[in-house]
Amino acid sequence: MTNLPNKKRIFLVDDHPLVREWLTNLIQQQPDLAVCGGTESAPAALSSVASARPDLVIADINLKNSSGIELIKNLKELHADVPVLVLSMHDESLYAERAFRAGARGYVNKRETAQKMVEAIRRVLDGKPYVSEKAGEVLAGETARGRTVNHSAIELLSDRELEVFDKLGQGIGTKQIAEDFRVSVKTIQEYCARIKEKLELSNATELLREAVRWHDAKSSG
Repeated sequence: MTNLPNKKRIFLVDDHPLVREWLTNLIQQQPDLAVCGGTESAPAALSSVASARPDLVIADINLKNSSGIELIKNLKELHADVPVLVLSMHDESLYAERAFRAGARGYVNKRETAQKMVEAIRRVLDGKPYVSEKAGEVLAGETARGRTVNHSAIELLSDRELEVFDKLGQGIGTKQIAEDFRVSVKTIQEYCARIKEKLELSNATELLREAVRWHDAKSSG
């Protein structure tokens, strides 16, 4: 997929093969767009982007044993001329701000229609940011509504720690979280230990209580 004359080249980073297949089919149907490569992890993406020479990278937040947010930061540093469009299942209220702060030029939820996806791709390729209505409200709300009571403490969490914290708040157990992230239960337990330390929580019960409280407040806000 190296010889793609007169077409904008798009590189896909998602750890679900079916998502990459869906995106490839959607993009290849467009007369001016083409997929020039794809991978499931951040390290593989970083090693491939230079040779693939994409005009746009589409990346998920949750990647195999790696963080999409860190990938965005690294791409911005190493390939500043290549914009990144985030395509994720994660709620915009949780990750839109972090993605844009890391250097993303757009954020699309996987629940959006194919038409919205193509619209986002074209907008970012035109050098303009793409923000869904919900993500726009979230970003504007940071200044309009002010920060939540626990926001400053939550900011101490890394992107992966925040993902774990949010899943705990949804009532998801460590074993299921480990399966979702394709890591060991021990790794998730280590994340939980760091979260407790950063949020100054004494035990697992306090961690779960705070995670549920924060998730409920975020969802209702």
